Amino acid sequence: MLIFGKWTTNDVVSKDLGIAKYVSFKEKEVPHTYGSNKSTLVEKAKVPVVERLVNKMMRSGQGKKKLSGKFLRGKFACGKKEKMIKAVDLAFDHINKVTKENPMQVFISAIENSAPREDIIRLQRGGITYNQAVDIAPIKRLDEALKNIALAPFKATYKTRKDMAISLAEELIAASKNDQKSYAVKRKDEIERIAQGSR
Repeated sequence: MLIFGKWTTNDVVSKDLGIAKYVSFKEKEVPHTYGSNKSTLVEKAKVPVVERLVNKMMRSGQGKKKLSGKFLRGKFACGKKEKMIKAVDLAFDHINKVTKENPMQVFISAIENSAPREDIIRLQRGGITYNQAVDIAPIKRLDEALKNIALAPFKATYKTRKDMAISLAEELIAASKNDQKSYAVKRKDEIERIAQGSR
């Protein structure tokens, strides 16, 4: 069974041993498990990583805050799984056309390059609040990388005629090369820089 009937994962290698355990390469022609895996940490790791990207892309709302002062995703973005699966399929086709590589390998490299290793937490002692740098758990690193990769095409296509699939492909290619043009890589560097200042 090939992903989207085209791409194999036999030759895909994850160099980041921390998140390799949580990246599921389960080959399904259509990345859709119909919610058979619950949202616990153990079960979440079994969900194919391509489906996790699709799920992140079809979420509604920005999440914690606005992106550049704008809410990019409205209530109509939620639940359009078939539409997002098609966008990811077209993005993988575009990646293969541009790079001549297996898009699954490009996707995994993008995740590795955009997964932050450190973050900050707020601690309060008495009346004093301060930030403390902490290491991020591997499954949280993977979640953050997928979230930022999914946000990038929404940012690129906001109030423009640019295609969602092309924007996602460009983001994955840039992130796989650790290029600063990638929104996910920039976010990772920003998080790690703030954490380094809070050590």
